[in-house]
Order: sequence, then C-alpha cells, then structure tokens
Amino acid sequence: MNDFTVVIPARYSSTRLPGKPLLPLAGRPVIEHVWRRATESGARRVIIATDHSEIAEHAGALGAECCMTDPGHTSGTERIAEVVTACDLRATEIVVNLQGDEPLMPPALLAQVARTLAATPAASMATLATPIHDSDELHDPHAVKLVADHGGRALYFSRAAIPWDREGQGEWLRRVARRHLGIYAYRAGFLREYAALPVSALEGIEQLEQLRALEAGVHIQVADADERPGPGIDTAADLAMAEAAFGTTTTEVRE
Repeated sequence: MNDFTVVIPARYSSTRLPGKPLLPLAGRPVIEHVWRRATESGARRVIIATDHSEIAEHAGALGAECCMTDPGHTSGTERIAEVVTACDLRATEIVVNLQGDEPLMPPALLAQVARTLAATPAASMATLATPIHDSDELHDPHAVKLVADHGGRALYFSRAAIPWDREGQGEWLRRVARRHLGIYAYRAGFLREYAALPVSALEGIEQLEQLRALEAGVHIQVADADERPGPGIDTAADLAMAEAAFGTTTTEVRE
C-alpha cells in the first residue's frame, strides 16, 4: 500500500534536548534520517512540518517538501492538522505521523499502520504496539502502555503500568502488556475535527495527546508491530544509544 502521506512534525524547541532535529547523528542531522525512513516506506508523499527556519532550510537542501507551521502547537497531531488544511489534503486520505525524533523507525511500520487504518473503516486513527519484555519497561513512565479490546480497539493509554497485575500473575501479564509505539495513522478529515477538540482532562494528566481523541469517543485501532523499532530520541543519552545502533560515531563519519 502506498496511498498514504507521511507528515513529520519537527519542533525545534525541546525541553530535554533543544534543537534535536538538527543534532548530528552518524554524520547527518536527526531530521534527515527520519525523512529518509519516511521516503523508504513507499508513501506517495512525505512532508516535514516545522516551526523553525533552519529545519526548513535543511529540508529544502534535501529536496524534501516542507510546511511551516505555528510554533504554538502543543502536540505533533495539532501540527499535522495544520498541514492537512494548508496542503488541502482530501478528507479520506490516510496521513501517517512519524515523529521527528524517530530515526530508527523501520519504514515497513509506516506502511503497516496505514494498512491497519485502511482495513478498519470504523476507525479514525490507528497505531502500533509491541510486547513488553520486562518489569522495568512496564513501570517506566517514559514507556507508554496501552490496553485494547478483543477486536484491537484501544481502551486506554497510560504512563502507568496497565493492566495492573493485582494477583502477581507475571506470566499472564507478559502475554497481555503492550508498549505503545509513537506512530499513528489518521484520516485527514478526522484531523480537521481533532484540531477543534478541547484539551481533555486525561490528556492533561498523562501528557498523552492520543487521550484527547480517546476521551472524545474516537475509535483508535491497534495492531501489533511487525518488528520492534530502535529507540526514539528524547535525551542526550538516547542520542548516544542511536549512535550505537547506527554502528558508528559522528566523529568517525566526519573523518
């Protein structure tokens, strides 16, 4: 399936790692790696959505399509909603959100999340999950967890350990617990609706943008990812991990 558009929200200001889209990773800016993953996915169109002129300039040098967006957006979904309007995407078009700090996201997963949404007409959004491997991951607030019904419809997302293993049935929990991957597919028409939704109480508490949609009753379809992605980049330590995953250091590449 290649009838989908990837939009990469790339915000310059980051509390934990300012300017991270332009930080060097294996000799290239992070945003360039992310853009390359998107172009390898089979998408018919890839758009970098940013609020910063330097990111836009680098996108232009790559030959990438870029859309300047409002710096006041509080989430990637809000930024993508602006792109849908600015680029006049048709309501039925499937739009995949690849966050600008995911240089190790397998391109195949972009196509998978688009297929998941296309195969679920009742859903307005789709996302992917992966099994949780250990207790540390389950209790890590930076690892978002989710639970879904038997049909794969999301019931809840949380930074807390869900479901809670009240009786200590560790083996059972390992079969059920899922980590949410920060990748989404949306129908473009829904994104126009999302932009008009008020920030929800649950979103504010958990700091998870998908809860705005869930609390409004939106159907979010979940599928298990066909493969596990490498780490996203939120901190300097994550950037070092990504360097190791690329199998080289920035210094070595520059030399």
